[in-house]
Amino acid sequence: MCGIAGFYHKGKDYGAEEAYRCSLLVKMHQELWRRGPDDAGVYLAQHCGLSHSRLAIIDISGGHQPMVRTAKGKTCAIAYNGELYNGKELREMLMGRGWNFATTCDTEVILLGFMEFGPEFVKRLNGIFAVAIYDSREDSLYLFRDPMGVKPLFYTECGGELIFASELKGILAHPSVKAEIDREGLNEIFGIGPARSVGCGVFKGIKEVRPGEFLACSREGLQKKTYWKLESHPHSDGYGETVEKVSFLVQDSIRRQMVSDVPICTFLSGGVDSSLVSAVCAAELKKQGRKLATFSFDFVDNQKNFKANAFQPSQDRPYVEQMVEYIGSSHTFLECDNKNQIAMLYDSVKAHDLPAMADVDSSMLYFCSQVSKKYKVTLTGECADEIFGGYPWFHKEECMRAGMFPWTMDLSPRKELLSEEFLEALDMDAYVKRRYDESVAETPRCAEDSPEEARRREISYLNLKWFMQTLLNRMDRTSMYSGLEARVPFADTRIVQYVWNVPWEMKAKDGVVKHLLRESGKGLLPEEVLFRRKSPYPKTYDPQYEGLLKGMVREMLLDGSSPVLQFLSQKKLQAFLERESDYGKPWYGQLMAGPQMLAYLLQVDEWMRRYRIKVVGL
Repeated sequence: MCGIAGFYHKGKDYGAEEAYRCSLLVKMHQELWRRGPDDAGVYLAQHCGLSHSRLAIIDISGGHQPMVRTAKGKTCAIAYNGELYNGKELREMLMGRGWNFATTCDTEVILLGFMEFGPEFVKRLNGIFAVAIYDSREDSLYLFRDPMGVKPLFYTECGGELIFASELKGILAHPSVKAEIDREGLNEIFGIGPARSVGCGVFKGIKEVRPGEFLACSREGLQKKTYWKLESHPHSDGYGETVEKVSFLVQDSIRRQMVSDVPICTFLSGGVDSSLVSAVCAAELKKQGRKLATFSFDFVDNQKNFKANAFQPSQDRPYVEQMVEYIGSSHTFLECDNKNQIAMLYDSVKAHDLPAMADVDSSMLYFCSQVSKKYKVTLTGECADEIFGGYPWFHKEECMRAGMFPWTMDLSPRKELLSEEFLEALDMDAYVKRRYDESVAETPRCAEDSPEEARRREISYLNLKWFMQTLLNRMDRTSMYSGLEARVPFADTRIVQYVWNVPWEMKAKDGVVKHLLRESGKGLLPEEVLFRRKSPYPKTYDPQYEGLLKGMVREMLLDGSSPVLQFLSQKKLQAFLERESDYGKPWYGQLMAGPQMLAYLLQVDEWMRRYRIKVVGL
């Protein structure tokens, strides 16, 4: 994994200001150094500049970027962040067409594939990626993002110049870009957050390349093209064949994503998703005489403080211990204490360049920092719930009927601490409903669907485009902040596309949540783990943690300079601080309840301070 950045201007001669432009490219990749601390480089052409910071995973000695190749009368340069899982097949195909390779890295496969086939080559890629390729003969810059949006890629246009980077901080390093937020951005923070609308960069004027999309920047201007999207059609396979295909696709994806020139590990929670990933990895490594390293996460004293509820019914450790014994992994139990969780709240803001999932995010940031001390690559069980229907809102009738995002059906908790004047200026309800309606309208339809099945498609589409994207952003930023590459085998387009058309009666056969995935994993896991009731990522239930947060918010109230106060009702906030939190009523997802609301406000305040954000147009 890496970080990429750069700029393009069809009417400006960068060669006339070479020293300045090169120093600016260095400045941009220095902002991204955590994504790639192993190497860095820049490339400058007349109208384009590329910058790269590298985390060396494949071909450690030969994979320097930006990479430049000249052939067939043109020169192309690439800056690439990601991994290919069908790189071997593509390499062999290109060699059969006469291309010679100087390295064994994926970067060269993509570059030569582009030179052979043009931008349509992206359709052949199975992997996670954000790619910038400059074609000197056409004087064109292309920006590609993987179909699932695993890897981030932001951009903006200023004075005719296109500026891009893997993270917002890379764009903000450019002197032409201002850190401003308007009504739309504020609605994203307070009405949508910690999610983001697809393609939205929150900062005024900054956008994100949408998953499955590429941009072509040339003398003719900026053009967008969708190269991959879900397709709806009737499912023709029988139940047995469906289970067999899902089993093959899941195991094949996991094995492909084990490719690495450095040791790998897995995150193991004891749930069916991470356990399947770990079991397949352990079996493959065992064939090579190696043992898989696994890691699980919890909080200090959580066994004592844990409060079971509808969203979090059980703790992970007993299931983790069973899995470790079953697959024979070398396991590490990691724990986060209140001090580290609080401290990482602000590091989380730096990792995202935005407020994030409060302590749900900061704790993962801490855990990744510990794993990265020994490993550069990990595989996780992310995305299975969105694909196979694992969340409560897939199964509750009130969520099916609600004309709102099922993980935030009620906006009142979000408004509870905001001032009336600010709420009137935001018009939050209208903004959030508009974003919801836009997404529902995008849902790929199938004429043969019953009304109920059509609604289930809508719920599934919302999860893939919104909730899964939020968790993918979390996984990318928290891991890459410490130079750890987190791979997500379930987010394989082959799995997503196939399961998308499987009817609900197969996905949740006999009313069993994620029945299809569980059946496909038979023989790989103990029955107790295979059919364990879903329990999400752990969070702390320590009352001292909430007490620390309340103390920090009270200090913020006393500090009249805190920028977030301009949006809040101090009277409402004081009353909120006096109440006992309800951990079982989240305002976002399954984990973000009262304490997380306080932590989120602290993150908003830190974000506005750190980036010196100016509010405009409100």
